[in-house]
Formats: sequence, C-alpha cells, structure tokens
Amino acid sequence: MTIRIAMWSGPRNISTAMMRSFGARPDTVVCDEPFLGAYLKASGERQPMADEIVATMDCDFRSVLGHVSGEADLPIWYQKHMPHHMVGAISIADMPDHRHAFLIRTPERVAASYAAKNRLERPEVLGYETMRRYFEMEAERTGRPPAVVDSDDVLADPAGTLAALCAALAIPFTEDMLSWERGPHPEDGIWGAHWYASVNASTTFAPPPKTMPELSAEHRAVAEACRADYEALYRHRLVA
Repeated sequence: MTIRIAMWSGPRNISTAMMRSFGARPDTVVCDEPFLGAYLKASGERQPMADEIVATMDCDFRSVLGHVSGEADLPIWYQKHMPHHMVGAISIADMPDHRHAFLIRTPERVAASYAAKNRLERPEVLGYETMRRYFEMEAERTGRPPAVVDSDDVLADPAGTLAALCAALAIPFTEDMLSWERGPHPEDGIWGAHWYASVNASTTFAPPPKTMPELSAEHRAVAEACRADYEALYRHRLVA
C-alpha cells in the first residue's frame, strides 16, 4: 500500500526544493500542487499562467481528491499541497489516510519572495491561517501534533532536519534527499516556467539567508497579519 505524504506549505517557501529532495529518493514519486487548477477555476484568482493551468489540469476538487488518494507506482507518494488552494468542498479532513506535514517560513521572507513574482494584497494567499487550522484539525484527529519543519532549519541543517522529518513520518531517511538534478523536472507543474528559476538552477539546499528582506509598508502589513499563525506553528517545529 502506498504511503501518501501530504506536505502543506504556503507559496515561496522552499516547497519546490523539498519536492526535489523527496523526488530524489529511489522509493518516492512526487506531484506538484494537484489542486491548483481547481483553485484557480473556483476562485477566479488571476496569477501568471492562470488560463493555461486551468486548461491543462483537472479542475474538479473531488476528482483531484480521488486521484491523490489512490495508489502510486512506488512505495512513497510525496504530494506538494498549498493550503490556500483548498477553497472547494475538500479539506484535510478528506485525506485521513495521508501522513500530513507542514512546511513553514518566516512571513517576511515569504511576503518578499511572493511580491517579487506576483502582486501581494491579501494575507490569505500566503496560506498561514488555513495551514494553522489544518494543523489543529489533524492534531485533534490523531491526538498528537503533526510534523512541522521551518525552512530556515532545513537550509541550516538539511540532513538533520530531514532526518527528523522522516522519523516523524515513519519513513527512513536517505542521503539521496540532499541533492538532485539541475533544471526543470518532469513532475513540475507548467507554472514552473514562471516560478521555479531559482530551484531549477540548484542541485541542493542553499544556505539560509543572513538578513531579513526590506518590505514596503503594504507588504509588511500582510506579513504581520500572518505572524500569529506562523508563531503558533513554529512552536511545534521539529529540530534536528
């Protein structure tokens, strides 16, 4: 039976690098934001390549849920999910057979990175509120907090943090996760042409940034609106 891992992350949060890391495992297949098309169709959110994404993806939430709840060709199926995509009738509660984990990042870094690629006007598009709610739902369902990792910890100590994450997910850690092939990967969504330049140039995790980015007043307000949810999740983060 396939082990399905649902990694929940806001945008611009090394989520694609984490997908690369798991995709480098010989026992793992990955998929890239399978609910994105359904989200764009339901919400009408205008973002780069929206029309192409809707035209080429399954845009029915229940149909996508059926797919991601199925079996994979390898023992582990790592699924990269964005909590803010879940605007339909589907939620984490409909995925009880997945092993859920949460990838978080300091709101200032997320806001700055997102604003460099797309307009940033609302905290909802960064996903923190939904991610916290999903964390609490999963903790209540299972009776224990699900795994949380912070991107700065991953970048500062990839081997140690990924080993802790794998232990929490009850899968073995392998050093294959520490590097990957440069360039686009077949599993990438078509939106990678707009969003994935940095990760496509990489072959491993980069060192963590040494300074906080400068933000406009508008973007600083968005980051601050995410602060309480981020800190609530950060208290549960795994450490190597």
